Amino acid sequence: MRVLLLLLLTYFSTATIAAEIVNIRIWPAPDNTRVVLDISGAITFEKITLTNPDRLVIDIDKSTLSTSMAKLDFSNSPIRAVRSSQRSGNKLRLVLDLAYKTSHKIFSLPPNASYGHRLVIDLSNYQLTTPTPTKGAVKKTVPTAKSSTPSKVSQPKNTLSSLSLLDSQRDIIIAIDAGHGGEDPGALGPKYGGKKLREKHVVLGIAKELQALIKKEPGFEPLLTRTGDYYISLRGRTKKARNAKADLFISIHADAFKNSKAKGASVWILSSSGASSEMGRLLAQKENEADLIGGIGGISLEDKEDDVAMTLIDMSMNYSQSAGLGVAKEVLNNIGKIAKLHKNHVEKAGFVVLKSPDVPSILVETGFISNPGEAAKLRTKTYQKQMATAIFKGLKSYFYSYPIANTYVASVVEAKRKQISYKVVSGDTLSAIAQRFGTSVKRLQSVNKMTNKSVLKVGKKLIIPTT
Repeated sequence: MRVLLLLLLTYFSTATIAAEIVNIRIWPAPDNTRVVLDISGAITFEKITLTNPDRLVIDIDKSTLSTSMAKLDFSNSPIRAVRSSQRSGNKLRLVLDLAYKTSHKIFSLPPNASYGHRLVIDLSNYQLTTPTPTKGAVKKTVPTAKSSTPSKVSQPKNTLSSLSLLDSQRDIIIAIDAGHGGEDPGALGPKYGGKKLREKHVVLGIAKELQALIKKEPGFEPLLTRTGDYYISLRGRTKKARNAKADLFISIHADAFKNSKAKGASVWILSSSGASSEMGRLLAQKENEADLIGGIGGISLEDKEDDVAMTLIDMSMNYSQSAGLGVAKEVLNNIGKIAKLHKNHVEKAGFVVLKSPDVPSILVETGFISNPGEAAKLRTKTYQKQMATAIFKGLKSYFYSYPIANTYVASVVEAKRKQISYKVVSGDTLSAIAQRFGTSVKRLQSVNKMTNKSVLKVGKKLIIPTT
């Protein structure tokens, strides 16, 4: 009888309190704020939104809070404070006091290799307002920035440098995607200083090195899909690239395998089967895509018949895959000069981040973070810069071999194609030479890699870009 009573008490106690909130983490990002609750077991929850003042209420069944929220930093987020109370029936109520009305998503996640059960709260960093409509006009709810204004995609610079060939020509935009981030650590490597090496940190380091290299190169403009340790969805990454009208999307990763002896870098593009399935998905969603095919003139699909829309998508994806393969080969060749390759050819798979229909996309696995030897190199700034340099040389080589029309790079290539040479004689000046050949001093300096401080020596051969 005593054993039965103990069993009943155990059952009712566990049934009454199913889970504990053991930790709360916050991941701020430019566009959104993610709050993650680490929970000891599976839970069910309900949400309520309240106004005047704005609040988000979350009721978690049969749960208790066993961690402190005092040290949580909600700066640069829509959250002012978080309060908790224990309700009847062991229901935990969390109240998020908001600075303004904003969109949100709440969902639970099952355990994985890095975390146990979690409840995730995603809040947009943009305020939602509903302006009072005027007579005869219908206005939609529009987002306006408040609190910390999320970073905006920088527009291509018209003036590339003091030595630009033509001020009206645009940069080639390279979207650099550091994989994983925030709640998603990616692959885990060996321990250093008591902590395991995380893929998300390694690839962000490489991405920032690549960003610096591209920023210094005239005619190119870098765009990081994430600039810090926060999570972005796979579709969200490609959306950032498309919104910026990127000419190339490079996703950077560090592989892992159960066998620690696996090693080697690799470069991937979208497989044909992956492209086919994406075409079908895009066709099914064409009514919701206002500007889907940016690569062939920003054509909207919403008013197109299915067969026409499929043809347009096919044309755009064929170009993207062809250009992606070209860049991938150049990048793989350059990576092979500094690292062991997993395969000597470009590989193909159905990665979601490679499925943008109008942006050539590649994925670079910089090595196996699960391999102690490669992990030791990947964690260093020196090797991260070497890897970034190899990627940079590959993409630069491709775009100078296949320049995009109306870009700075195309003008340089055209100038070199039409160039003539001239030997400097006594009394020559750059302005006089430029006038003689119908060009400009800036163009002479740029093509000949000269600055305003360069000395014009007698006997020096100059390249003259003709018009």
